[in-house]
Amino acid sequence: MASKPPAGDPVQDAPQVAAPQHAAAGLPAIGHTLRIAQQQMGVRRSAQTLLKVNQKDGFDCPGCAWPEGDKRHTAEFCENGAKAVAEEATLRRVTSEFFAAHSLADLASRSGYWLGQQGRITQPMYLPEGADRYEPVSWERAFAIIAEELTALDSPDEALFYTSGRTSNEAAFLFQLFAREFGTNNLPDCSNMCHESSGSALTETIGIGKGSVSLEDLHQADLIIVAGQNPGTNHPRMLSALEKAKNAGAKIISVNPLPEAGMERFKNPQTPQGMLKGTALNDLFLQIRIGGDQALFRLLNKLILETEGAVDEEFVREHTHGYEEFTAAAAAADWDETLAATGLPRAEIERALAMVLASRRTIVCWAMGLTQHKHAVVTIREVVNFLLLRGNIGRPGAGVCPVRGHSNVQGDRTMGIFERPAPAFLDALEKEFGFAPPRHHGFDVVRSIQALRDGEAKVFFAMGGNFVAATPDTEVTEAAMRRARLTVHVSTKLNRSHTVTGTRALILPTLGRTDKDIQAGGRQVVTVEDSMGMVHASRGNLTPAGPLLLSEPAIVSRLARAVLGPSSTTPWEDFEKDYGTIRDRIARVVPGFEDFNARIARPGGFTLPHAPRDERRFPTATGKANFTAAPVEFPEVPAGRLLLQTLRSHDQYNTTIYGLDDRYRGIKGGRRVVLVSPEDASELGLADGSYTDLVSEWKDGVERRATGFRVVHYPTARGCAAAYYPETNVLIPLDSTADTSNTPASKSVLIRFERAQ
Repeated sequence: MASKPPAGDPVQDAPQVAAPQHAAAGLPAIGHTLRIAQQQMGVRRSAQTLLKVNQKDGFDCPGCAWPEGDKRHTAEFCENGAKAVAEEATLRRVTSEFFAAHSLADLASRSGYWLGQQGRITQPMYLPEGADRYEPVSWERAFAIIAEELTALDSPDEALFYTSGRTSNEAAFLFQLFAREFGTNNLPDCSNMCHESSGSALTETIGIGKGSVSLEDLHQADLIIVAGQNPGTNHPRMLSALEKAKNAGAKIISVNPLPEAGMERFKNPQTPQGMLKGTALNDLFLQIRIGGDQALFRLLNKLILETEGAVDEEFVREHTHGYEEFTAAAAAADWDETLAATGLPRAEIERALAMVLASRRTIVCWAMGLTQHKHAVVTIREVVNFLLLRGNIGRPGAGVCPVRGHSNVQGDRTMGIFERPAPAFLDALEKEFGFAPPRHHGFDVVRSIQALRDGEAKVFFAMGGNFVAATPDTEVTEAAMRRARLTVHVSTKLNRSHTVTGTRALILPTLGRTDKDIQAGGRQVVTVEDSMGMVHASRGNLTPAGPLLLSEPAIVSRLARAVLGPSSTTPWEDFEKDYGTIRDRIARVVPGFEDFNARIARPGGFTLPHAPRDERRFPTATGKANFTAAPVEFPEVPAGRLLLQTLRSHDQYNTTIYGLDDRYRGIKGGRRVVLVSPEDASELGLADGSYTDLVSEWKDGVERRATGFRVVHYPTARGCAAAYYPETNVLIPLDSTADTSNTPASKSVLIRFERAQ
């Protein structure tokens, strides 16, 4: 029997703190999974649902984008994937009676955890101008309101169309098609906040903004470097791949300011040996200071160049460009500067070098710990330099592996969700649909917030996600959203963004991954692309949460008909009836999707082409893989200050808060904690268990404050601190972004501590 949602917000004033754990998964993960599933779904529904997660005839997990192998386990999910499924497949419901009982002010006072626990939204809701609460609205009236606002704009560029990474390929393709037929490239998405830096760096250096490895490559690698990533919480199924690689003889180096339980030891719940003992994954843990990664890889590159026979000279000669300029920059790398930037002992860097030189096949994996800094793009370029030197791209068991955080964030970009589309994509779109799409660039996430703030944008439409909680500079972002004439959110559940509205607001409830999708043309499937370029089908198996829910493709199709009217020759109604017709169009517009419908019918789907991986062909401006040379950068921290990284707890996925614990880090019953090394805490006078305000410092002189954080003495790198988002997003200046990619610099926030009032 599923349990009821909490009536009131739990008190988080006094979180309990224990020692951090040194192993991930195992029996505790199984117990926690079963408990969450039972609370949200009940026993029977849990079995019905979880046994279909990531199966070839089932649905894709709505959590992370980690791929599945050809052979699937019966339980092909992790603890956090099960949480994501349970929250979507919950039996709890948010009805019109709920909205009648809770004013907007009441909802705005609640935590994100409480909002998310209330359950699935069952009908469209509307907040009229001046109203104090949402009220029911028909779908026809909802689309008419959106059409009224959009057609009244002075320019299509006054509208913003945001996409969450959970959106299917079919819905994303329709969404960008509608936006461009309407007349704008304002298509910000969650990639702008996470792996935009990866895409920027990889497109320039290897010609494609995606990773170059497969799951099989990980299993064949000699050395895997996991930098700025915490697989145990953010991509738990990756631990199985690392374990398999380790058992095959691979060495693993973890580069992180924090020790993470999953990288220390993985207790695989799929095997008796894993449950009892587990596998130690790290061979070397480099506890780097925040932002020191570019300096580390630059020095390693210098040392490789100085080692006779270490460079793959044939590969460099045949397949790369810019080698001379790069080697000159690498030669200038300095030991003293690197040790200061990284905080690492020289002996540990030398040990890492020995492991690099002993490896013929090396993979570097990374996530937000590399992408969310001012110098993120040049850091990732330096990682590419590191791999190019020894020919580790386009070789089995080697390559770049940016690990995506949301289940179809990569697919959405492939489908054209991008504010700076390639001319070739627009050409194909124009040829297929017979209209001239806009050619000027649109707004990314940061630029969208600025446009709302400055009155340049007036309508905000979100296809999923929790924009307000995901973005930086919370007070600025919320004030900007409130300046909009209309805010619209396509959602499955309540979140903070529904409480921060424009003059008018709509909530449009949609089907989730777990739901059956039946249209006029019969039962439908959607598709997703995982982090390694595999495209496969997803088929929900549950009766939808209510009869008034529409699928995302149906919502976009009806929206387009309401806004564009009879002047549009695009067959929107056909697209809603049969998603196969959408895939036929994708096949003619997006390279690699030829014969899409037939290929997706095959169990397991298909792999998209990747020229650097498949044929060592690099579609860059030079026609080769590009070495790059840039000055080494790293944050400098004044006395009395620390550098803060924002991160997730283990009971969290992106902005969705499943619970108030962080089991692996020893935190229970609260999220407003700041992790500080005992040595730094002693110097700053921060007693363990004391409470402090966090105040960020930025060149604009604006005070940004996060109040009432419990100090936790924790084995972080010296000079560094860590705390959970979205609570600390208030500290991140909107203008503090990565060069080139414009990604918020959420992993390097300069802070001071002030006594809590």
